[in-house]
Amino acid sequence: MAQAPLLQLSDISLTFGGDPVFEDLSLTVQQGDRVALVGRNGSGKSTLMKVMAGLVEPDSGAVTVPGGTTVGYMEQDPDMSGFETLGEFAAANLGPDEMYRVEAASEGLKFDPDRPIATASGGERRRAALAKLMAEAPDLMLLDEPTNHLDIEAIQWLEDQLRATRAAFVLISHDRRFLSTLTRATLWIDRGAVRRRESGFAGFEDWRDTIWEEEDTQRHKLDRKIKAEARWAVEGISARRKRNQGRLRALHAMRAERASQTARTGTAAMDLAAGPKSGKLVIEAEHIGHGFGDKTIVQDFSIRVARGDRIAFVGPNGVGKTTLIRILMGEITPDKGRVTLGTNLLPAVFDQARARLDPEMSLWDSLTGDPEMRVSGKADQLMVRGQPKHVVGYLKEFLFDEGRARAPVRSLSGGEKARLLLAKIMARESNLLVLDEPTNDLDVETLDLLQDLLGDYDGTVLLVSHDRDFLDRVATATVAMEGDSRATVYAGGWSDYQAQRAEGQGGGAPAETRSAKGGAKPKQSGGKPVALQAKTGGLTFAERDRLKKLPAEIERLEAEIAKLEQLMADPDLFTREPVKFQKATEALTARHSALQDAEEDWLALAERNEG
Repeated sequence: MAQAPLLQLSDISLTFGGDPVFEDLSLTVQQGDRVALVGRNGSGKSTLMKVMAGLVEPDSGAVTVPGGTTVGYMEQDPDMSGFETLGEFAAANLGPDEMYRVEAASEGLKFDPDRPIATASGGERRRAALAKLMAEAPDLMLLDEPTNHLDIEAIQWLEDQLRATRAAFVLISHDRRFLSTLTRATLWIDRGAVRRRESGFAGFEDWRDTIWEEEDTQRHKLDRKIKAEARWAVEGISARRKRNQGRLRALHAMRAERASQTARTGTAAMDLAAGPKSGKLVIEAEHIGHGFGDKTIVQDFSIRVARGDRIAFVGPNGVGKTTLIRILMGEITPDKGRVTLGTNLLPAVFDQARARLDPEMSLWDSLTGDPEMRVSGKADQLMVRGQPKHVVGYLKEFLFDEGRARAPVRSLSGGEKARLLLAKIMARESNLLVLDEPTNDLDVETLDLLQDLLGDYDGTVLLVSHDRDFLDRVATATVAMEGDSRATVYAGGWSDYQAQRAEGQGGGAPAETRSAKGGAKPKQSGGKPVALQAKTGGLTFAERDRLKKLPAEIERLEAEIAKLEQLMADPDLFTREPVKFQKATEALTARHSALQDAEEDWLALAERNEG
């Protein structure tokens, strides 16, 4: 006999005063389900989860939970009023003999249960809310971005717990690796409709792309049919008016169907413009050490960062990753050692706390009030990579509707705040990006675009992230800080670091990283050179991805060079449009330089791959 579902939504409709968020939505969650809930930022994932949890009442339809079934929801901003400590909140619904569950969860999630709520950070409060859910062990767990504010060790602990649980769960996360490891089914919210596929997140993107291709084909066929029928309506209806009224009604129905089709949300039109090239050497740190009071953050650490490197910094929360980056950027003077910055550096910083965003300012004022973006005498204009642009037009490039331009920053979701901060960073030229947890709250499509932009960025990147998939796709070297005041450099991304660490490579000693393009060899603290090898079997993940993309990049650069050369073949261009001629000359020089770099990269990587 089939068991009753743990949760059933029947014909749910919901609006918030405008277009429907959901309409006639029905779905079930069965015992043992492990479901990924995915969709673009703003598509309604969190709203649907709150409907499941009974926190949002739908306009119509029914939410059914069988008697005796317990449903737990991890709140993004939990109400802890009435509790003194985080542990007291997490254990509120447990008996005295169940307190050990909170203690185990607090150890795995790395928060102090004795921490007073009044002094707890937002991240600590969220971890306590997650611990509460895990300790209560309901039949169905609803988890909305549980990995935010967790370091990689805590994410792996949570993975292990969810892998071992017998409870069902529905999971929203931006972390591809986390979703792929845990889920067996996928719910995809797209333009108010929810599709279900009985397969985990690992196959989601291929499934999504297939559906979109089918939609495009059907839409194209419908457009052609409407065009043909419209021509008939104009040219051939008069002689057979009565007999062809049905055909005319069919034409109106097709037009109505086409008008009702909701356009897919586009991808943010993000772009990164590297400024003038920095010197080949970007940062050199020699035997640096630093601490606060009796806590040593780092000791005897050396690193050499060359132009084009993508250096990831990983380690537990609070270990000092951001502090080390600030030392390398020259913002903090180390207690010992020396840091030398290269020439012609134009840094841009994405901070984890979003401190560069004033929550009380509107999106409009947040952009136009930035001195580096302001256009003198033009209140509605921004300077975007050297060119004036209307503020609303620029916001639309980052998927903000015109009606949101005057909304306060505090009204934005986490993903929207991340996009706004990216808009501020990408408006200016840079050749050194510092990205502290840039992936939090971004949807899969925006993450894909950000990865591609970083791959094409003609500058240097320092990156802090707990997203293992993102690290594998982006990083050329990883600085591991494991809480023992040592920072060790490994070639490649997260998977490469794990493989080298397991094999005992790197020696567990501070090291100096070589450039992605063949810079100096690393040195141990004693000064003897030591080569940082990628894991056995060839290139790192990031290098393999780079090798795969290089032929298309070379082809694109060659096409752009051909167009520029054709433009400059006009003998009158210099006298007729001297500014255009100058810009074309500079662009041609830059493309030739980029082509040379790409060809050198391809030759070096191809040779290593064959070896």
